[in-house]
Amino acid sequence: MGGIEAILFRQGRALFGWMPVLWAAGVLLYFQLRYEPGWQSACPIAVLGGTVLCAGWRRIGSRVAGFVLLLPALGFLDASWQAHRQTPMPALPSLSVVLSGTIRDVRDLGRESPDLFRQRLVVADAVFETGVDAGMSPLQRRLLLSLRSERPLSPGDRIRARALLHPPSPPFYPGGRDPQRRAWFDGTAGTGRILNEPVLIAQTTRRNPDLWRAAIARHIGETLPGQDGAIAATLLAGHDEGISRETRASFAASGLAHILAVAGLHLGLVMGAVFVALRQCLVFWPRIGLRLPCREIAALVALAVGAGYVLLTGAHLPALRSLGMAGLATCALLASRRVLSMRSLAIVALLLLIVSPVLVLDLSFQMSFAAVMALIAGYDVLRPVLRRDAERFRGRTSRRILHHVGLLALTSALAGGATLPLVMAGFGTVQPWFILANLVAVPLAGICVMPFGLLSLLAMSFGLASVPLTIMGLGIRAIRFLADHVAQSPFATVSVPLMPGWGIALYMAGLAGLCLWRGKARGLFLLPVSGAVLSFLFVAPPLVLVSPDAGLIAFRDGGVLHAGPHGALETPVLEAWQRAFALPVRPAAAHRGCTGEGCKLVLDGYPLILHFADGRSGADRSPCPPSASRAIVISRSPLPEPCPSRLSVDRFTVWRNGAVALYLHDGDPHERDPHGNGPVMVSDRSWRGTRLWVPPPGYRGKPNLPLARTE
Repeated sequence: MGGIEAILFRQGRALFGWMPVLWAAGVLLYFQLRYEPGWQSACPIAVLGGTVLCAGWRRIGSRVAGFVLLLPALGFLDASWQAHRQTPMPALPSLSVVLSGTIRDVRDLGRESPDLFRQRLVVADAVFETGVDAGMSPLQRRLLLSLRSERPLSPGDRIRARALLHPPSPPFYPGGRDPQRRAWFDGTAGTGRILNEPVLIAQTTRRNPDLWRAAIARHIGETLPGQDGAIAATLLAGHDEGISRETRASFAASGLAHILAVAGLHLGLVMGAVFVALRQCLVFWPRIGLRLPCREIAALVALAVGAGYVLLTGAHLPALRSLGMAGLATCALLASRRVLSMRSLAIVALLLLIVSPVLVLDLSFQMSFAAVMALIAGYDVLRPVLRRDAERFRGRTSRRILHHVGLLALTSALAGGATLPLVMAGFGTVQPWFILANLVAVPLAGICVMPFGLLSLLAMSFGLASVPLTIMGLGIRAIRFLADHVAQSPFATVSVPLMPGWGIALYMAGLAGLCLWRGKARGLFLLPVSGAVLSFLFVAPPLVLVSPDAGLIAFRDGGVLHAGPHGALETPVLEAWQRAFALPVRPAAAHRGCTGEGCKLVLDGYPLILHFADGRSGADRSPCPPSASRAIVISRSPLPEPCPSRLSVDRFTVWRNGAVALYLHDGDPHERDPHGNGPVMVSDRSWRGTRLWVPPPGYRGKPNLPLARTE
């Protein structure tokens, strides 16, 4: 047996855990391309991998080589198939339009007054009542509409209203979060707001989970007003729109953001409470306890209750992943096998990636599996030590409590440490006190919040939910108190630049190696993990940023981002820039060389001319003077053609190419200075390339009327 085959043979069944990693690698390759590949590009590799796998099945080296070729190719083809089977983006009216549609889901956002409800509607089968769209088929994609109404609406109702619609927005900067790609895969056509009081065309009489969720959230809001009720509605009905930005910020700063997202923690607490309570009730009677498998019965009932809880809260991805793990753990318990293992996690991950390959780009998917993978691997390594400690602390109650506190701290450290780089990559922050905060918050959620929340769901049918909801609210209030005080402590949140995409991929690969590999070579995977955590140091912040509509222009000088004048619509763009590059923001007018109309600067030796006027004032002064032939000109209004400048960006530039960033390095430029040196212009279109979800310039969507048949 060769040296490589001997190493692979020693890995044994741990090699199975690499199957979803290989599949995800192929999916990631598909999404990283800047052109739309055909299925022919991966089929030869898949055929080659299958041939190697079948021909060399008896040898472990050939078997591994076959899987290394086959699984990424299949993941690549699966991602391509998922992208191509999506419904094209429809053309949305640019002005307000009267539409009719069916409400699929309702999210309560609270009340502005006793007689005014704020809701967010998910509307399907929408039809536009315009002359252009007369006779159109119902939209096959959903619309997300915000509403202020005098009466609450329910899922299943069909309404008619006037709304102002917007298609999915492009990224705010090259390489930023891509709302267009997300909308392409989740079936969303656009967002908007309803401008008048909707007319109820037909009211539903059918009971469905969406209607139940809305009724539960409304009942919780009547018993627990304010943010306590909003958090309770999130945990029991999956309606999280009522949580304010301040509450989310305090929970995020204290490292307790996972409390606000229905995931494995909440499902585990619900199933654990049901399992313990039912098993104790069964063994209370000796005849039942001695004749029936009480543990197996309690596990099956807990799994059924957990499945109902996941469906009730909206069947979100983290909860589905946890439910899959719980199902495999229950099967293992019934078969007297190990309850939680890396193979069960790999099976769930592979099934989810096969069904929806785009999940590999989802931050919640990455964080969920990183946390569970770290917990399984960490406890597997520390199992001998933990067994000795359990024997040592057996006896006295104080020692047992100390042992459980230590296990809780270890769990928080493993899960939080594994997800910390992903939090840095997704939110640009680090929370140093997350372990201490979770030591208090998680037991409160397990003892006071989730058990009484589950009891309140059972008691709602009898009108007796006020008492358990009140106790649940006390626990939520204690967690909020903890989150607010931890968030206000020194160094509660440290801002860091966002991790680049290759850094996230490198970190996930290194973490997989740390958790899956067996032997002393496991420590070598600390090198890619360390490199990924420090990857933001290898990416220089841009010199100039221009928003997708040129409504906001900002430049970097002295570690500060100076932003030009802008309206409220550009505030989310500025917040995204600040979060991405961890730079403080100041008004450009306060910078030397700047006025309210523009700036004339020299940054890093390059002349820079910024023009903030939108071209509507009728000023006859050209933003591109002939004397600026060696300068970089950035203008919110269109520039004259030709513009005698080193490099120019105006409204037409971003209309064609999306958001623009200017860099002072020679990394991977897609649009270079015509002089061959100096700053490099990177546009959003050059970054994303020509993909299915990237609309060409001027494209407004597929017409809603059927096209004439071509000759």
